[in-house]
Amino acid sequence: MTTGKRDPTRLWGRQLFFSVRGRATLITVAVSAVILVLALILMLLLARDWAENRVARQTERTAERIAFDLSRGRNPGVIDVLPGEAPMVQVVNPRGEVVAASDVIRGRPALATADLARGELLIDQRVCPRSLDTCVWAFGLRIRTSPWGADVMVIAAARLPGLLNVWLLPLALFGLLVALLSLIAWWTWHTIGQAFVPIEVIRSEMADLDARGLDHRVPVPEAGGGIQSLAETVNATLDRLEEAVTRERRFVSDASHDLRNPITGLQTRLEVALGEPDDADWKPMVRGALRDTRRLNDIVADLLELARLDARTPKPVEPVDLAALVRREVGLRAGDVPIRMRLEPGVVVRANPVRLSRVLGNLLGNAERHAESRIEVTVARDGGDAVVEVLDDGSGIPEEARERVFERFARLSESRALDPQGTGLGLPIAREIAEIYGGSLRIADSRAGARFVLRLPLISGDGPPR
Repeated sequence: MTTGKRDPTRLWGRQLFFSVRGRATLITVAVSAVILVLALILMLLLARDWAENRVARQTERTAERIAFDLSRGRNPGVIDVLPGEAPMVQVVNPRGEVVAASDVIRGRPALATADLARGELLIDQRVCPRSLDTCVWAFGLRIRTSPWGADVMVIAAARLPGLLNVWLLPLALFGLLVALLSLIAWWTWHTIGQAFVPIEVIRSEMADLDARGLDHRVPVPEAGGGIQSLAETVNATLDRLEEAVTRERRFVSDASHDLRNPITGLQTRLEVALGEPDDADWKPMVRGALRDTRRLNDIVADLLELARLDARTPKPVEPVDLAALVRREVGLRAGDVPIRMRLEPGVVVRANPVRLSRVLGNLLGNAERHAESRIEVTVARDGGDAVVEVLDDGSGIPEEARERVFERFARLSESRALDPQGTGLGLPIAREIAEIYGGSLRIADSRAGARFVLRLPLISGDGPPR
């Protein structure tokens, strides 16, 4: 039966083997171990070679000095070893018999022999004779004359440093390796842990976001690098999320307010109609209810269109000639304000014609409500863009309110006065459609009235947008 408590040892093990920090530490230690082992082996080999070369030079100098003295008769029959020379010296005749030796090795068999018949005149090698408990480096050379006859060989030998022949040096190197790997593991674990502290702070702040609210921001470290960019990106995302939630709440509030007015009017008219006598004239009330129903239908239609645009619901696209589209839209309107057109032929974009018709309809309808005497529509090329401009000679839109008119349900006081039944969704829908097809819709400066500029990418023939 389990108690539900977590074993701290198991948790630490999981953190060690499955966390980024643990994996990075293990990989660093493993790579460091391989490098250090190779480095220590190389050091051991270099130390061995250095020691052997040092001993070899010592034995060579000793043998040469004694051979020179013997050949000149300076040391007749006596083997004297000077301080700093190889302690083991033997004189071996051609038959392999030791005829003289230093005190250290007197009474021992020959350390090495050379076959005179085969012309061997020199010995320079590592030997491990049974008469000694260790290996030595032996250097021997043959001399023609000596107190013991001709062709004797003078052999000098010295023990190799014992630290290289037993377990002490490898053990010391192993201890050094363990100490270095422990230091590397601690340093890596500690350093990565310190680097992850800001990330853990960001994680905890995001985990408590529900309690803190969307206006809360994570701390941004001043160290720079990827973690600072991560914190700045998180805060920028929170800014957009807060803005989206605020816009959604305002949208719901405005939609509820705009829907409540026609619903209340429709309900009142129906209640009044039901309270009238049977012979009463119902037509005015029915007409008012029909107007409210149409307004409800317009609001619902606009809301559905916005929902489709927000969801990026695809609609079939095709090449659309903007000049022909403008002519058709203008021809369908029967307003009192004349519309002047300046249309460049062959300006073709790739889009859904129904959606573009809605954009033009919204722009022309807005111009008709505010124009005093004329409306001007222009279609032209501008580099790789198709440009449609709709200009009226009304009172215009203040510069500080030009972006506000593209907010959903946002209506300026003049718009409410000229069109009380409007939904405030036409221009936001028009901008959303323009952006879906890679374009833009904005309000530009003009000498009089409002000037709406629609830009869309041009296409060449039936090819894709440029």
